[in-house]
Amino acid sequence: MKTNTENTNAFLIHICGFAGYLYPFGSIITPLIAWQTLKNKSEFLDEQGKEAVNFNISFALYKLILSSFYVPFALGTFFKNINNNSSFEWFEFNFDLYSNSLFGFLGFGSVMGIIMIIRAVLIIMAALKAKEGENYKYPLTIKFIK
Repeated sequence: MKTNTENTNAFLIHICGFAGYLYPFGSIITPLIAWQTLKNKSEFLDEQGKEAVNFNISFALYKLILSSFYVPFALGTFFKNINNNSSFEWFEFNFDLYSNSLFGFLGFGSVMGIIMIIRAVLIIMAALKAKEGENYKYPLTIKFIK
């Protein structure tokens, strides 16, 4: 049977994922440090720490991939008004905020906002399950640490 201290520590390991809002890579570094300091205390803390770290690494990878898909569209809207002359007299610096494409600037922000809300909900769900002593498995998580 898990003690209340183990449940609270597992809760805190999951909640450490919100540190990414405070400093860069905080959502990976903070749960990793918490897991490394608590993993020898119980098997439950070790499992939940691995799950939290794997989720945050996977999420960072997913954000990187999504952002890399966005870059060509952003550059295209930046430079779409360059005429084919050798001089830049007619160059217009135009960032199209109201693009009708799926990957327009506002469209990308909306998609990233929805993903961030889903991430926050998953972290809260995992923390609450861990507080009750249940093992929680994040969906779509790549197992970097086994």
